[in-house]
Amino acid sequence: MMDDTTSNRLLIRKGRIPGKTGFLAADIRLVDGLIDTIAASGSLTPADGETVLDADDGIVLPAFVDLHTHLDKGHITPRKPNPDGSFMGALTAVSVDRMANWNAADVEARMEFALRCAYAHGTAAIRTHLDSAPPQHEISWPVFARKREEWAGRIELQATALCGPDHALDKALVEELARTVKTYGGSLGGAISVFDRAGEAIANLVDAAGRHGLDLDLHIDESGDTASRSLSILADRVIETGFSGRVLAGHCCSLAILAGEDAKATIARVAEAGISVVSLPMCNLYLQDRQTGETPRWRGVTLLRELKAAGVAVSVASDNTRDPFYAYGDLDMMEVLRESVRIGHLDHPGEGLADWFSAVAAVPAQTAGFAYGATLSAGAPADLVVTRARTPGELFSRPQSDRTVIRAGKVISAKLPDYRELDTLFGVTP
Repeated sequence: MMDDTTSNRLLIRKGRIPGKTGFLAADIRLVDGLIDTIAASGSLTPADGETVLDADDGIVLPAFVDLHTHLDKGHITPRKPNPDGSFMGALTAVSVDRMANWNAADVEARMEFALRCAYAHGTAAIRTHLDSAPPQHEISWPVFARKREEWAGRIELQATALCGPDHALDKALVEELARTVKTYGGSLGGAISVFDRAGEAIANLVDAAGRHGLDLDLHIDESGDTASRSLSILADRVIETGFSGRVLAGHCCSLAILAGEDAKATIARVAEAGISVVSLPMCNLYLQDRQTGETPRWRGVTLLRELKAAGVAVSVASDNTRDPFYAYGDLDMMEVLRESVRIGHLDHPGEGLADWFSAVAAVPAQTAGFAYGATLSAGAPADLVVTRARTPGELFSRPQSDRTVIRAGKVISAKLPDYRELDTLFGVTP
């Protein structure tokens, strides 16, 4: 239990922290917003005036990093739901809603709501994709810049310009987006799956990012079609051009249904290119293999284990939240981790499970180049999430809604916002 919350010193006693092969019993001392000491459980004695939190053998995690989100799309489902749950239904619904409603006030209100959710759940860093086909880029990027400034010190924010494959063929448009991204300190992105000119579209994005010194973050092969081979094309282009920026590939769903040797060759090429991968298990499970009146036959998730075994940096993230691409979610990375373990069968062998916890922390932090490193080590920021769960089995069996979130060494009291706060955006009157 907490003794008091005003001290600049906090001692977490009897916690359990994830390591490479299991969980380590530890005491953690926080001083002036930083982790001061990590020692064997029960070995640290409270100093005078030091606040004590008894974790009682509960799992302690670094505050989360959410590497792939869509803050600009979030929470529009009450206004414009997906008519049939399909990928094309989502594309159409979002396009209609964007053209009708996405002014600065609308985008900002939904972004703010989403960030409050993420903060209360214990997230310290987020990268969002922003729909950037003109004229939306002139609306959403300034809004994002305001949010980034307002939330500095609570959530570190990055953004990526998102455009479709047809837009990526337009070199003048790609150049305009690259200049916008450069102005706002973001990265360049796009979405390319089954597309007969995928090579040309990817080349335009890679080349523009190279010219402007930008990182790349692409939606790749979000499809269950084995003809979707954009990941291989991206890897080849990165290697051929010697592109030196960070490259992140999101989704990579079709990789999971390639023949064994074909998948191995693709993964080897991805590793050679230095491409990182972020999987979005909840959204992929929701959209992939959806056929009206039929039960899905596969989970839509990429080859998490195989990529990681090949040395590829693998993260998992939220993706969409209460929009036509995913009707649920709350930017809760505890939920993302729990569902990723279930969907990806990451719980066995048991000794390797703890290492997957880094897929929502240190791995995405390093992949994106966040200032926040999401590590539990002396000198690191004292941004943590303390749970009552003593084992992964306990952690993943309940939503951990009673978690304690610590930021800059102090327990925060942030509460989840009420959905009713969004009613005015959707024409709901009391």
